[in-house]
Amino acid sequence: EAQLVESGGGVVQPGGSLRLSCLASGFGFSGYDMHWVQEAPGKKPEWVSGISAGGTRTWYEDFVKGRFTISRDNAKNTVYLQMNNLKPEDTAQYYCVANQGGSDPRYVYDYRGQGTQVTVSS
Repeated sequence: EAQLVESGGGVVQPGGSLRLSCLASGFGFSGYDMHWVQEAPGKKPEWVSGISAGGTRTWYEDFVKGRFTISRDNAKNTVYLQMNNLKPEDTAQYYCVANQGGSDPRYVYDYRGQGTQVTVSS
């Protein structure tokens, strides 16, 4: 059974850091682009960042550029999101998404995890 399991969320003060991890199993992880998508209550899903299957290309939404870094370790079937200088507006459920077709990962994906909550509050 294909599965994505996120971890690393939590409560942090503004300016703090978190590192999210997403462990994949049951499918060919190294053949998929991977993305992080955030969902906050009452808001539409927002794409945050993505990384190509081989890890050579990365993409970021403007509001996280310079603060978040996406990476992956295909030997460990894991994708990471290092989140620095967190802001209250980063508060959301964060989902990792496996996408092979190049479609909008907010809505179209091959696999998606159950999410991990990030709360930024003083």
